[in-house]
Amino acid sequence: MSPTEMAYRRTAIAGASGFGLLISLYDTLAGDLRRAAEAESACDLEKRTNELHHALLVVAYLEDWVSKGSGGALAERLTVFYRALRRKVIEAQAKRSAEMLEQQMTEVLKVRELWQQIELRGSMAALEEHAWETAPAYAAHASSQYEHAASSWSA
Repeated sequence: MSPTEMAYRRTAIAGASGFGLLISLYDTLAGDLRRAAEAESACDLEKRTNELHHALLVVAYLEDWVSKGSGGALAERLTVFYRALRRKVIEAQAKRSAEMLEQQMTEVLKVRELWQQIELRGSMAALEEHAWETAPAYAAHASSQYEHAASSWSA
C-alpha cells in the first residue's frame, strides 16, 4: 500500500462510523486480493503470499467480529461467507490462480456494497429483507457444503 493510500485510509478511519470502519475493512480485503492476483500474474510468489496472509487476517477479524455479535440469520450468513471466502482464497493460492483471486475480490466488493447501502439508508432492515438475495452465490448454499465437509472429516 502506498503512503498516499495509507494517509487516505487513516483520514477515512478517523471520522468513520461503525459502518465506515466495516466498509474500510472490506476495501482493505479487496485491495489485498487485487494485489495478490496481480502478484500471481507476475509470478511474484512472495508478494502474493504476503497479500494473502494479510487478507486472511482481515477475514479472521471480520469473522471474530461476527462471532461476538448477537447471532441470528445475518450472523450465520456472514460466518458462512467468511468460511467460504477463506476456503476459496486458500484454494486459489494452491492452484496459483489469479482468476480465482479476482473472483473472490468481486464477491467481497458485492458484500461491501451491501454494507454501504445500509450505511446510506441508516437501516439494517434493507440487508435482512433482500440484500442477501443479491449477495455472493456461494453464501446461500455454502453452509450445507461446509457442514458436509466438516462432518466427513476424520483423523
